[in-house]
Amino acid sequence: MGRIFEVRKATMFARYDRMAKQFTRIGKEIAIAVKAGGPDPHTNAALRRCMQNAKSVNMPKDRVEAAIKRAQGKEMENYDELLYEGYGPHGVAVLVETATDNHVRTVANVKSHFNKGGGTLGNSGSVAFQFTKMGVFKLNPEGLNAEELELELIDAGLEELGESTDENEKEVLVARVGFTDFGNMQKALEEKNITPISAEVEWIPGTTVPVTDEQAEEVSKLIERLEQDDDVQKVFHNMQ
Repeated sequence: MGRIFEVRKATMFARYDRMAKQFTRIGKEIAIAVKAGGPDPHTNAALRRCMQNAKSVNMPKDRVEAAIKRAQGKEMENYDELLYEGYGPHGVAVLVETATDNHVRTVANVKSHFNKGGGTLGNSGSVAFQFTKMGVFKLNPEGLNAEELELELIDAGLEELGESTDENEKEVLVARVGFTDFGNMQKALEEKNITPISAEVEWIPGTTVPVTDEQAEEVSKLIERLEQDDDVQKVFHNMQ
């Protein structure tokens, strides 16, 4: 087990802007999870994951409970999850996950962001083949034997376990599984009484594009523009 490979991270937002965006993103994820599996986290694994992720970004408990309650209301919007693909400056591949109640608005906004950011919005399938959709679990390494854990989680679909740091430069363990094994890994960790810091579905690039610091800044401006859109949930790229 070694250092897990991650693409270059760009710090886009001031702390409170980023926090507000995270709360909005998780609120939509809660709404989608509740609509699909009900409001009880004991019987809804997707909702349990959302609640774990809410805790990881310090989303207040009352806001989580309010989001669950709101998702049960008849007036709650129905969000569709859509993936947009394109290229940023310098040939960097970009995937944009959205949750929207208005497809026309979202595609128009995403296309505008790409154009203004020096990129181009592509067709479905034009970029996604360069990425692999995976479950990514970040764990607190305290009290865990990484080598033993790696062996124990193989049956749950573990493909990679490595060390990394979070946005606060705190050491974490990162476990990656194929997308279809996401539920198996979540169940395996619960059976071991291991509560992940976060559990997300991410698009991991198969190859990366090396860029200079100046080029990275150009790409980061596009990513920032996309991430600030209310309909955008997450943005992935293959910038090294």
